[in-house]
Amino acid sequence: MTGEASTAVIGTDGMAALIQVLAARGRTVIGPTLRDGAIVLAELTDGDELPYGWGVELEAGHYRVRPRGDGAAFAHSAGPQSWKTYLHPQRERQWSADRGSDGAWAVTEDDTPPPSYAFLGVRPCDLRAIAVQDRVLAGGPHSDSRYRARRERAFLVAVECTEPGATCFCTSMGAGPAVDGGYDLALTEVVDGGGHRFWARAGSDEGASVLAELPQLPADASLVTVAREKVAAAADRMGRTMPEVDLQVLMRETLDADRWNDVAARCLTCGNCTMACPTCFCTSAEDVTDLTGDHAERWRRWESCFDLEFTHLPGGPVRASGRSRYRQWATHKLGTWYDQFGSSGCVGCGRCIVWCPVGIDITEEAHALNAERAAGDGPGEDTP
Repeated sequence: MTGEASTAVIGTDGMAALIQVLAARGRTVIGPTLRDGAIVLAELTDGDELPYGWGVELEAGHYRVRPRGDGAAFAHSAGPQSWKTYLHPQRERQWSADRGSDGAWAVTEDDTPPPSYAFLGVRPCDLRAIAVQDRVLAGGPHSDSRYRARRERAFLVAVECTEPGATCFCTSMGAGPAVDGGYDLALTEVVDGGGHRFWARAGSDEGASVLAELPQLPADASLVTVAREKVAAAADRMGRTMPEVDLQVLMRETLDADRWNDVAARCLTCGNCTMACPTCFCTSAEDVTDLTGDHAERWRRWESCFDLEFTHLPGGPVRASGRSRYRQWATHKLGTWYDQFGSSGCVGCGRCIVWCPVGIDITEEAHALNAERAAGDGPGEDTP
């Protein structure tokens, strides 16, 4: 039984039971919790670890947690991490090599079994981001076997968004605030005079099986209506928007815009936006050895297109200026990603805005580029 054929209402006791049921099935449950002044993703062993009663205050280059009076667990926007941290780890050993007494090298591939994760609290924008990474890393002729193994074993509990943050723009990217598939369980949190409860529905056979083990009540029509109204209202309260134009065309037609000089004057090329982005996937290889020279390892680690060495060739880096590196990131994310993978690389989560140390806002840049194009200004100098 899948889809909305299996629905129910669970309370906070059901949320606690959900964590226990998933753990009993051998899964490592990862979800949001309050830690070090932020709502972060971490392993959960008990329902009390969820950030009940905490929300967030977001702006460009600004993040603060704040207490809430309603005790909601999921009324907060995307935090500093994404599920990419677990499906596509920041650093991963690929092989190790040891030199024997005869001088010969023995190379051993790292074949550590993948963990069986259960992700609790996946926002619609992040659910879309996982689907984007699936196309990049698990599809096509050059799929990543390690990513695919982790993804195939993952159980996804999505939570619809009822309170977007000031930097959210998922509606502009068609990535929320409602879920539209790709989950094992979906939840919509409702806190009102009727109590604190979650409208739950299964999206897979395993999701239906897990839901059946939880303390629950039938999903009554009035609660379902309230839940849907809250999600629909969230769509009208996004803090940011993208211009209502074809972004792929906009990026292609503004490669020489003066606006790139403006953003380059502010950008630190630190790469925070790529590290926080839930869809950025680039990696580099790093070889290390011990002091004896008898043991070596190769690690794969995240890489950023803002790194000067990212496009280094014998003649030097292809993109030497900050302008060219920011332009590459933005035009790929919003434009040429379509050419490679058939969709946008942006899901509107707003992380790149929040975690930029100088508050550069990709939606502001897109609007500025669109305004410059509409004004018909002459092209700016195209600095390589």
